[in-house]
Amino acid sequence: MKRLLLLFSCLLTLVLAGPAGRAQSPAPAPAAQDASRQEAAREAADEAQTAVLKTDAAAVTATAAGAPVRSPDFLEHLVDEILGLFNVRSSGNTATHYVISILLLVGALLLRRVVTGIIFKRLKKLAAKTETTLDDKLFPALEAPVATFVMLVGIFAAFKVLKLSATADQAVGYGSTVAFSLVLFWGLLRAFNAVLDHAHEIAVQKQLGIAAFMPWIKKSLVVIFVVFGVLLTAQSMGADVKAFLAGLGIGGLAFALAAQDTIANVFGSIVVAIDQPFKLGETVRIGAQTGTVEDIGLRSTKLRLIDRSLAIIPNKTVAAEAIVNLSRFTQRRVEQTLGLTYDTTPEQMEAILGDFRELIGREPEVDPASVIVTFTALSSSSLDIFIVYATVSPDAPASLKLKERLNLAFMRAVNARGLAFAFPTQTVQLMGPAAKSG
Repeated sequence: MKRLLLLFSCLLTLVLAGPAGRAQSPAPAPAAQDASRQEAAREAADEAQTAVLKTDAAAVTATAAGAPVRSPDFLEHLVDEILGLFNVRSSGNTATHYVISILLLVGALLLRRVVTGIIFKRLKKLAAKTETTLDDKLFPALEAPVATFVMLVGIFAAFKVLKLSATADQAVGYGSTVAFSLVLFWGLLRAFNAVLDHAHEIAVQKQLGIAAFMPWIKKSLVVIFVVFGVLLTAQSMGADVKAFLAGLGIGGLAFALAAQDTIANVFGSIVVAIDQPFKLGETVRIGAQTGTVEDIGLRSTKLRLIDRSLAIIPNKTVAAEAIVNLSRFTQRRVEQTLGLTYDTTPEQMEAILGDFRELIGREPEVDPASVIVTFTALSSSSLDIFIVYATVSPDAPASLKLKERLNLAFMRAVNARGLAFAFPTQTVQLMGPAAKSG
């Protein structure tokens, strides 16, 4: 540009100089003009070439912005390798293209047979020889998704071999994205279910408290997994997942306000799952209800009451109430009071107390440290003996049988000493004319 301005200034000077200037120096003028013209021609050529390059760059940029760049996936690599193997260079659909497409379908069918009939069959045999049962559940769960994946590879590779229209090729691309995403999440879901079933089985075998909560834990995790898979599949197809989640957050707030009780019950079930105050089959007292736990759900807990009726208690109430687990006794404590008649002498009382202590001490099911036998009170109609003992086993039927056996022994001991149990009596003393006449 500077050279061009210099050239224009020189020409302007020559024009202003006029004939006088040209008369004074007639010989050098033609040579200077030729040099200036050559320089101007070179400058013009450079400017034209620069403009062409800029135009081409702008066209390339516009083309790149209009057409999305898509990197080839594994199917395209597979198809390119197959076409290169058969030395197929034609851009149209030839007989070779159709033959290769059919061969891919047949090969997928055969490979599917090999996967299901040979590979997974041997894997199942190997799994049967291991100690863990997780692989026994995992391999059958993955067999169908893997076989489906092999078939999808063959089908979409066969479509990729053929030269389809732009619309059909786009449809095949969307279909392959959706199909492979669904098969992938299907396989992961089945593997996830197998792992959760194995965890539930272990919890049941080890009698863990979480075993009762495993069914609804499994349902909750599966729902979360499915939602996550659907969102990822939608995002891979170009959907605006962020906008959807933002709208879902506003709708979730309205739903939470409308379903406060349900959400409170869900959180109550989580608290019960963490604390594990009871499990299925145990007898508990929740508030005023006493019964056997039949079901622990996501919303409520079901108790079979003593009269065989069914009580359904919301989990928020279960989490808020005091829970007494009647099935988790470490021992069974027995407290009772026996009353003897007032004609019992002190010596007889001392003797019968010794007999009672000896009878209780003979029982191997009684904890010796818990035994208390003492003469406690002179009641209105009896001499009271307070007896306390605890069983070694928490079993309720066994403790009742022990109490029956000891009560019979107490009766025999009282009869052997010539004593008698007291019962409520009342003495009426009459005075006055009625007493005299009697």
